[in-house]
Amino acid sequence: MSPTDIPLIVLPLWILLAAFVFCTLFWKYVKVQAGIAITAVSLYLVAAVTLLLAVDQQGILVVQVGDWPAPFGITLVADLFAAIMLVISAIVAFAVLLYSFQDIPDALRQKGFYPVLLVMMFGVSGSFLTGDIFNLYVWFEVMLVASFVLMVLGNTKGQLEGAVKYVIISFIASGFLLTGTAILYKLTGTLNMADLAQAIARHPNQELITVASVFFLVGFGIKAALFPFFFWLPASYPTPPTTIVAVMAGLLTKVGVYALIRYYTLLFTYDLSATHSVLLIIAGFTMFFGVLGAIAQQDMKKILSFHIVSQIGYMVMGLAFFTPLAIAGAIFYIVHHILVKTNLFLISGIVQKTQGHNLLRQLGGVYDRYPFLTFLFVLSAFSLAGIPPLSGFWGKFILAKAGLEVQQYFLVAVSLLTGLLTLFSMTKIWKAVFWSSAPEAEQATAGSAVPLRRYYLLMAASVFLALCTLFLSLYPDLFIDLSNRAAEQLMDPQQYIQAVLPNK
Repeated sequence: MSPTDIPLIVLPLWILLAAFVFCTLFWKYVKVQAGIAITAVSLYLVAAVTLLLAVDQQGILVVQVGDWPAPFGITLVADLFAAIMLVISAIVAFAVLLYSFQDIPDALRQKGFYPVLLVMMFGVSGSFLTGDIFNLYVWFEVMLVASFVLMVLGNTKGQLEGAVKYVIISFIASGFLLTGTAILYKLTGTLNMADLAQAIARHPNQELITVASVFFLVGFGIKAALFPFFFWLPASYPTPPTTIVAVMAGLLTKVGVYALIRYYTLLFTYDLSATHSVLLIIAGFTMFFGVLGAIAQQDMKKILSFHIVSQIGYMVMGLAFFTPLAIAGAIFYIVHHILVKTNLFLISGIVQKTQGHNLLRQLGGVYDRYPFLTFLFVLSAFSLAGIPPLSGFWGKFILAKAGLEVQQYFLVAVSLLTGLLTLFSMTKIWKAVFWSSAPEAEQATAGSAVPLRRYYLLMAASVFLALCTLFLSLYPDLFIDLSNRAAEQLMDPQQYIQAVLPNK
């Protein structure tokens, strides 16, 4: 790797960190902070795309911070999977920042919304790029502490209740991750992921390694909202302002899924019957109980929150099948879900802005008032449910094909049933919010609907994500090919090990 590659890996982190510093310097000038934030996130998106192109052309890129050789120093690694996650994170950050300009009131911006959001994205990016399991824990904590602050901005009772649940369960998850890290370090004497992969493969006591893997499964399972640890998410996510819940719903649980895929393709691959069989069971229960929870709800944001849970099950199902096609399907599905789920929350926020609430029984007539908003919802909802030819269909098709190839017929059937139930629950929102007549109390004001052009930035953010979803839907081959190459890297750990430890 030439010296010119080094800034390219670190550049996304530098941009976010520099933007955070400048935002704090202009703490009293909210408009200046907003300008700094949107400029930084735009540069972050450019840097992430540039890094993805470089990794695709040159292979896995590595930086040893401070020129300390691996496994003794801090290692940053960018493979295709990490670079893809970086790009999709930048896309979501750009959309939610644009949305925030009309969604977040000045009182909350003055309390540090922009710098805290940048810190959270800094933690997300570091989680994708780190090559060390302890540093992954540190990056997770940076991300989570910032998300705690975002959740309580506004100081409403609901926010505080949701944040308390979120903090407690996150501390428990962190305890499991630290314990697993300590066990692996005691057994192997290293924390570098590439070095760990080699040490685990030759360790004489595989049973203790499996014990450590369970701690990571529980820790990341809590953070990713897997069954049976998902109860905190529907109780916490609907409480903050829409901008905050959209970025958290789109990204934070996917960082947990990213970590699971990284660990269970690089480190814990020695006994698939013990590890990935458990993942199969968890994936099935996560899909099914998540969608049942969505069906039972009567609040738009709570329905969408439970759908986060059910859709995480599809991603873990791809990991559990553990074939190149299944991993590629999981990667495709992660990107599809981040775009669609973020946009659905943004759309729910626009509905709340124009209608005043999110309870289904108090909504109606949105199609008559806002047909274009209805189109955006249908596009995202149908994609989430897997209706062809939208992006959700391609993701589910790849995963179902991979499942049939490994003869996991029952789990494929569960995934198809979950898709039907997802469609049913989204139809429930469609009927109550968009298609049915407005309640009598609302009909008197039906002729004086708030024009959507008043919320032009909210709509612009939603349209941007909808266009990304349409591109993924209409040109799936481009990203399927990229996902296949990323999966091939993940399924061949020697590529990662050789890039990080070329002399071993």
